Amino acid sequence: MFGPLGHVASGLAYLATARRQHTSDQLTARQLAWEPTRSPLPPGLTLTWFGTAGFRLAYQGTVIWIDPYVTRLPLGSVIRRRVVPASENAIDRWIDTADAVLVGHTHFDHALDVPAIARKHGCKVYGSTSLETLMALHGLADQAVVVEPRRDYRVGPFRFHFIPSLHSKLQLGLGIPYSGELTCDHVDELTPQAYRCGQVWGVFIEVGGVTFYHQGSCDLLEDEITDKRVDVLLAGISGRRFTKRYFERIIRAVEPKLIVPTHYDDFFRPLGGDTKFSFNVNLTGFADEVHAATREVPIRTLEVGVPVGATS
Repeated sequence: MFGPLGHVASGLAYLATARRQHTSDQLTARQLAWEPTRSPLPPGLTLTWFGTAGFRLAYQGTVIWIDPYVTRLPLGSVIRRRVVPASENAIDRWIDTADAVLVGHTHFDHALDVPAIARKHGCKVYGSTSLETLMALHGLADQAVVVEPRRDYRVGPFRFHFIPSLHSKLQLGLGIPYSGELTCDHVDELTPQAYRCGQVWGVFIEVGGVTFYHQGSCDLLEDEITDKRVDVLLAGISGRRFTKRYFERIIRAVEPKLIVPTHYDDFFRPLGGDTKFSFNVNLTGFADEVHAATREVPIRTLEVGVPVGATS
């Protein structure tokens, strides 16, 4: 883990070698790809990655989403602090149905689309008080569930609970971007910067005899995690360099049998094209870090929009 100047130097070094790093990361993604026909998931359970930290889990006719973000704001809209509503076209294309939405924190790349999805599909959303505020701004407060730590919730065959967690300090290791609670009074004030982080959660899910742990940002509170021997760790990897010994700690905390990296794609690009990588995310380096911590836990990458798991 670097100090602030070290993080600046790392970013400059990436700019100098970005093309080579991108090629290396593409190769790593192919080498680690989860083969859909060789899935450890039980028949009927499918897992689909939708970029950033977004996942779709489907089993026995029930579909839950975690941190779905399909609108994909252009970087220019963020820089200009433009208010951009959820894209109805993107939601129609990518979100087929939803029985529940689980939200780890309320930055725009995790929560912007949640109210529109909830309105369209009439489902409950689960998360923080900041998420409840966001839903209320859209007139949907009755569809928000403010979760209690480690309390079990059930939707169809899914059981899940939320674990207090932390967001990585992306501001050169010194602070969390857009920290604090979401406090807007009107949707017209919802610039990307207004989507404050709020409470951060890890999410534990059990379905069909399989357990998942979703960690959307690269920090954690080890003492809060009591779920061990998790089958699949859905591990956000962007920002891990700002957290000391991150993967060593998260692997020790949840003891996963399989790691699926997430939140390494360029989320300013529309879904549906070739996957590009976030600035200085270094997927290849992530694999090396996991292997340094353990040689016993395999890594599998997913292709955006392509489900894995037997369908029957």
